[in-house]
Amino acid sequence: MNNRVVITGMGAITPIGIGKDDFWKALIEGKNGIEKITHFDPTDYSAQIAAEVKNFNAEDFMDKKESKRMDNYTQFSLAASKLAIEDSKIDLEKINRDRFGVIIGSGIGGMETLHSQYEKFFDKGPSRISPFFIPMIIPNMAAGQVAIEFKLRGPAICIATACATGTNCIGEAFKLIQRGGADCVLAGGAEASISPAPIAGFCAMKALCTDHNDDPSHASRPFDKNRSGFVMGEGSGVVVLENLDHAKARGAHIYAEVIGYGVNCDAYHITSPAPHGEFQAKCMQLAIDDAGINPNEIDYINAHGTSTKMNDEGESEAIKTVFGEHAKNLSVSSIKSMIGHLLGAAGGVECIATALTIENDLIPPTINYETPDENMDLDYVPNKSKSKVVNKAISNSFGFGGHNACILLQKFVG
Repeated sequence: MNNRVVITGMGAITPIGIGKDDFWKALIEGKNGIEKITHFDPTDYSAQIAAEVKNFNAEDFMDKKESKRMDNYTQFSLAASKLAIEDSKIDLEKINRDRFGVIIGSGIGGMETLHSQYEKFFDKGPSRISPFFIPMIIPNMAAGQVAIEFKLRGPAICIATACATGTNCIGEAFKLIQRGGADCVLAGGAEASISPAPIAGFCAMKALCTDHNDDPSHASRPFDKNRSGFVMGEGSGVVVLENLDHAKARGAHIYAEVIGYGVNCDAYHITSPAPHGEFQAKCMQLAIDDAGINPNEIDYINAHGTSTKMNDEGESEAIKTVFGEHAKNLSVSSIKSMIGHLLGAAGGVECIATALTIENDLIPPTINYETPDENMDLDYVPNKSKSKVVNKAISNSFGFGGHNACILLQKFVG
């Protein structure tokens, strides 16, 4: 018999708030975290805006000397993990650390370090490269540093599936606990790619919004007819997943139960999703089948909703394919309208948002929704949060390379 798996802790480092409570408050108020880029001078870039994390001080979460040996994405992941453990109130001295795992990924890894060290390499030569260069850029170091910090000796794994990373990490952690491979897992994603080369690269792909440089608060507009590209974000979202019996034995607060996980691949194109959301639909159906429920039981979908032409339309088609007439009863929203696209961290942060939606029966809005698109006619929760009983919800993540991942959560019933 499979173990039941629950969420007992959450840590969020986001462009609209640090910590679960500040993040959630800003989310339901429709706060926008997108502004002019300050990490570097964006004057020569076609996209000059991003959703940067504000007021983050690494020394609030870790030793100053150690922080200097970590790229920003690793700092974010360690901070989010500390917040998640504190929120879970788990006593690490009383649990079996051999059965506590870490599955945290990054879509890109240490881009800020890569940029600064390459500048040093070309300006001053190979002898000036930092001995910490490699450990700072490799994507697995988020999981590695978290495991080291808390002496967690269970599986420590990094998954890198572009924008599906965070959701894949949580899904695989769910399966690990479900089959008895661990009692607890810190799972999620981290990203810090608001750096010259990544922004230039996404500009070259024409994936970023470039027509709102003077009006950043309206740049990310998922599902709106006038959407024109995504906005880069950064941060980390990490949850504590726990075997239900383990959680109940220590009297843990349970936010939601994880009951389904879907994962597949379009196998179609390196960046474009397959037409009509065919495989996104199959991925949602896989999560529903894994949970053993009827599609009509789903109340809410936290959409991937990137604010790009192809993704939003394809995801809307996929929802209609899976849910048929029930699609009209669903609420669908994209928090990327407020926090931008956190790439590998998106799934972790959006899982937190979905769990809090279930706990509070309050759905965060899709802000900047002004002009409906005739090709999309679902309830996108425009501009204001919505009170609604949410018993079951899906969080979607779809990444470059055709990677699709969906996690299905439900209200906990003992």
